[in-house]
Amino acid sequence: MTQHTKLMFAAVTIATLFLGACEPAATTTGPLASPSPKTASSQDGIPVVPVVPVPARPKDLAAVPEVVQAPPVKAEVVKTQPVDIVICLDASGSMSGLIGAAKQKLWAIVNELATANPRPKLRVGLYQYGGSEARENGYVVCKCELTDDLDAVYDKLFEIGTRGGTEYVARVISKALSDQEWSEEKNALKLIIVAGNEAATQDPTIKLEEICKKTIAKGIMVNTIYCGPVAAGQRTGWAAAATWADGQYAAIDHNNGTVAIQTPHDKEIAQLGSELNKTYIAFGRDRKKSANQSKQDMNAASVGAPAAAERAVAKSGKLYNNSSWDLVDAQKNNKDFDLAKVPEKDLPETMRAMTPKEREAYVATQAANRVTLQTKIQTLNKKRQEHIQAEMKKNKTDDSKSFDANLRKQIRSQAEKKGFEFEQ
Repeated sequence: MTQHTKLMFAAVTIATLFLGACEPAATTTGPLASPSPKTASSQDGIPVVPVVPVPARPKDLAAVPEVVQAPPVKAEVVKTQPVDIVICLDASGSMSGLIGAAKQKLWAIVNELATANPRPKLRVGLYQYGGSEARENGYVVCKCELTDDLDAVYDKLFEIGTRGGTEYVARVISKALSDQEWSEEKNALKLIIVAGNEAATQDPTIKLEEICKKTIAKGIMVNTIYCGPVAAGQRTGWAAAATWADGQYAAIDHNNGTVAIQTPHDKEIAQLGSELNKTYIAFGRDRKKSANQSKQDMNAASVGAPAAAERAVAKSGKLYNNSSWDLVDAQKNNKDFDLAKVPEKDLPETMRAMTPKEREAYVATQAANRVTLQTKIQTLNKKRQEHIQAEMKKNKTDDSKSFDANLRKQIRSQAEKKGFEFEQ
């Protein structure tokens, strides 16, 4: 052994003894702990530096999934473009099929938009009209204002019942136009989508043509979906309304047109979607919204396995954003967010006893776990979509009269005119 090598070995030995005196002999396992230190040895005369353990994580985090040395969460730098969509659904007594289709297919519509580039900065609003509520407002009720909280929209969708029978299409368009805070960006895609089955011209107060022209003057298009034969919708003002507001018209079979094909992958995808919930870290004044996430999983499952799978896919996609209450999304989607500046009282109890570095590591661990689950869901969804297409081809299934197929077709063509490109 040369003199130089002897000196190196002596230095490493001293360092090992010093570190051993500073560190506890026992270590715990988990994302915030490293393996126990190994005894220094040499290979080909070169000393090997021992592994030094990092501080153990608190005992109450023992159940946290293990991800070793996860990279820190950094804000994504992506090009986005606003998309504001207000959906107005007829809630009169004959429209249970329409409401059911919306519950079944809302996440499929979100998943279609998730394939667009630039990334849509999506906000959705929801109205019901034609029911028995709010007679003083022409039976128009705003269930949810424009928001990026898609769970909130889905929750309100499940509150819509069908009863009554006074449908004022012009009134709901007017309320959506005046009451919502629409994007003011010039490249924003802004849509009001109205679906129903009675004459669109029966409002005694507001003229359909006038409100449609006023709407497009604000850069907001109106798409109409008539629940019935094409010609009937043309006779009763539905097609004209879309024309006046530079939108698109479609006619659907709201009772029999919805196509929902179950696949062998649905159950596993939905289970992975539930696992995703464990990676969310609720904080701040909106932390109670985390409970709504699981509630909407159950709502989707209540209308069938295909809907539950579509929701899980949406949760693994680009448009599902819970930055208002989840630390991972907040760090990923907000370049100005600083975890170190979050008051301790706004953190979950499990994080309050942690050091700043431990908090960063914990968030990074959950973010890494989330990406792993999302990747698995996306991989399974490719197989799921292949199965659906094969079944539709084999059975010669026609979805041209379905609510979601027409809505997706309308939104896609209008988004492309605004400069969006779709992956598929």
